[in-house]
Amino acid sequence: MTLAEGVQIVSFGVLAAMMLATALGVVLLSNIVYSAFLLGGVFISISGIYILLNADFVAAAQILIYVGAINVLILFAIMLVNKREDFSAIPRRWIRQGATALVCLGLFLLLGTMVMVTPWAIDSTSPAIVENTIVAIGEHFFSDFLLPFELASVLLLMAMVGAIILARRDFIPEILARQETITTSLTLPERPRDLIGSSSTTEK
Repeated sequence: MTLAEGVQIVSFGVLAAMMLATALGVVLLSNIVYSAFLLGGVFISISGIYILLNADFVAAAQILIYVGAINVLILFAIMLVNKREDFSAIPRRWIRQGATALVCLGLFLLLGTMVMVTPWAIDSTSPAIVENTIVAIGEHFFSDFLLPFELASVLLLMAMVGAIILARRDFIPEILARQETITTSLTLPERPRDLIGSSSTTEK
């Protein structure tokens, strides 16, 4: 995607401001549902920055995986738990808030220094910009990185099977107990053979 330099700068500024504002909302808001919705805004703004970098596949994966799967899963988990608890006052809370602010400020200064020091100019000897990143990523996946790609798929399959087993573990004993009660209630106790024989002789 080729855009004018002014359009790119304005778009990057809008997306960066949106990302910072939504990220601050995720951290500062006390309502966890609003924080989860604003987290989706963070992911969408990051996807827009990927589009400006001509990384269309990464931008689509960002929306599909993070916004469409992870963020929706977080919202479902928050809404299904539905646990209401009154916040109790923590003693010396300002110490924790001050320490957290110092850590965040230090990370911000570190990342800002890295951004300012890194030379972002494109070298004239660098390879040409890839027009279709999906084709290039597919070629690398099935040629150079075939083994890691297959290992990642096996790991995802193992995680899915483990999640199914953990989800069904609570229901298996209950089902077995119900089956045992049904079978024992429908079967009659066997009579000893000697009693059967004695009863038949007395009747004769």
